[in-house]
Amino acid sequence: MAQGGPKVLIVEDEPSQLELLSYNLSVDGYDVYKAETGEEGLLVLEETEIDLILLDWMLPQTSGLEICRQIKRNKETKTIPVIMLTARGEEDDKIRGLDTGADDYVVKPYSIKELMARVRANLRTKSSSIGINVLSYELLSMDLTRHVVSIGSQVVHLGPLEFKLLRVLLEAPSRVFSRDQLLERVWSNSLEVETRTVDVHIGRLRKQLNAISEDEYIRTVRGFGYSLDKFARA
Repeated sequence: MAQGGPKVLIVEDEPSQLELLSYNLSVDGYDVYKAETGEEGLLVLEETEIDLILLDWMLPQTSGLEICRQIKRNKETKTIPVIMLTARGEEDDKIRGLDTGADDYVVKPYSIKELMARVRANLRTKSSSIGINVLSYELLSMDLTRHVVSIGSQVVHLGPLEFKLLRVLLEAPSRVFSRDQLLERVWSNSLEVETRTVDVHIGRLRKQLNAISEDEYIRTVRGFGYSLDKFARA
């Protein structure tokens, strides 16, 4: 039943997972559409303006990977955020999924709370890509036109790389970015830069934010990377 919220399409062939996702999205106010095969999902996309897609990798008939390729090749659907859902957690599989155009990647079994946060983050990213000039999270804001970062009324002075890093994180709050993903988005010569360089600049960014805020804005995910998640400093 339509609720007036963002329209989310779930493409999942496991009935229990399909109902679990549908229930939680509906409770959060989303307008949910369901499909058990990729072909059904593509039909929904032809008939409805969907805002975000949750797409299972292992589907009958045509794989979620191929469905994702078709979505991203179609000029009518290529801007819709796609979150891949899969039990395939190897790094090579994640890279394959992202290389097909997937915007995010969640490994089963996943936390519903985390998945819902990813949904919100990807919908915010979509909004920012269609003309919004100010990115914000809690009291932290970035004016892309004036190139100014502030926490509340206080300006945060950042170097160019720290500004780019913060922009990536602000475009998808709560999403965890690997060091390699941050390298690709921030450094034009990412193949020549070591991943520990990301740690150095994240450290500088964190120091500059902490000089103004009593809260911590950047969370370190050990063994993987970083996300923008405000929490009280110990």
